[in-house]
Amino acid sequence: MRDILMEIIRLREACGWSEYQLAEHSGLPQSTISSWYRKNVIPSVASLDKICTAFGITLSQLFAEEKIELNPRQKELIDTWKGLSFEQQEAVLALLKLM
Repeated sequence: MRDILMEIIRLREACGWSEYQLAEHSGLPQSTISSWYRKNVIPSVASLDKICTAFGITLSQLFAEEKIELNPRQKELIDTWKGLSFEQQEAVLALLKLM
């Protein structure tokens, strides 16, 4: 299994963020984030989801061995998709299949 804590550090540093800035972007307390490293604890799925949202990635991307970089347009598409209801997503998929 990937070292999730090291991956979070890598992503945080790639964004140029401190732990405090990651806390602000994720909505998690900084004390929670720093305790993961002090105690060598893997964050909960709910916390990882918030971390991923802050980085603009999915949980599957966090755990992926091979990283896939999305360009800004692809990120926009995914962010828009996440805001759609199930019915809207189905309609978009149907439209795409017609193209």
